[in-house]
Amino acid sequence: MAQAAPVQKDFKDCRNAWAATLEALAGEDERIVAVVNDSIGSSKLGGFAKAYPDRTVNVGIAEQVMVGVGAGLANGGKVPFVSAAACFLTARALEQIKADVAYSGYNVKLVGQSSGIAYGELGATHHSIEDLAWLRQLGQITVIVPADAWETEQAVRWAARHEGPVFIRVSRMPVPDLDISDRSFQPGRAEIVRAGDDIAVIACGTTVHLAAAAADMLSDEGISARVLNMATVNPLDEAAVSDAAATGAIVTVEEAHVRGGLGGAVAEWTAANHPVRVSRMGFDGFRQTGSIAHLFGAAGLSPEGIAAEARRTIQTG
Repeated sequence: MAQAAPVQKDFKDCRNAWAATLEALAGEDERIVAVVNDSIGSSKLGGFAKAYPDRTVNVGIAEQVMVGVGAGLANGGKVPFVSAAACFLTARALEQIKADVAYSGYNVKLVGQSSGIAYGELGATHHSIEDLAWLRQLGQITVIVPADAWETEQAVRWAARHEGPVFIRVSRMPVPDLDISDRSFQPGRAEIVRAGDDIAVIACGTTVHLAAAAADMLSDEGISARVLNMATVNPLDEAAVSDAAATGAIVTVEEAHVRGGLGGAVAEWTAANHPVRVSRMGFDGFRQTGSIAHLFGAAGLSPEGIAAEARRTIQTG
């Protein structure tokens, strides 16, 4: 079974970009407040708490309360960034996210830390692979899955000035910067990472650089694979999906559940608007306990695995 590539020296922890950006923004806007569930350390908010102790609200291990406090602060004119491990933020406090944030339309910024299977060895209780499927249903929330440190910074900056609820999914798994020139972060707009017209690979978050590497491998075989960084899962860039469908085959890749997440969104749109073969790569059901490399490898989430799935999809499309 193919294994995920080992972490390299030029890979970056996106949590550092998130924390540094929030701290910088707080110096410019006194409305910004951090709300956490006893996760100052894992949220990388030690510097923020030291610089702005009066704007750091630690509710303890009480995620429902945490989201409710965030909604109350937003109702009072603050710009709360509510940060916690994604598995607990989106599962334990889903009712509060639905009623207090999405339904009420409050200006709350939810930040899901250590998302996907980043807590690999802690098992299914700490994996957060269902979060995209859950939050996509709450149409008022913009759902962003940054692919690298640059995009994480841009997403946080955009969220701070955007009026409305936002969910930003931040992984603790280090990733490289994408080699895209003249980048401009636009929510709801996909980035073209690689051009191609034989098949399209649509990825988000920690899998985008793997999809790009897979496209490079396929190129050596004469297969032209388009790679899209679909950082915004809600709203979906339907024009980009339409162009992807025009290649005749699509593979979606995500560090999330294949049912209802990015793969689900793409499959739903193509089924209704441009029927085409869609193969979804990610996780399906509870994952076993194991390292990130093991779990990624078991799901085929590697350049070799993605390239192999692209070949199969072309052949069966």
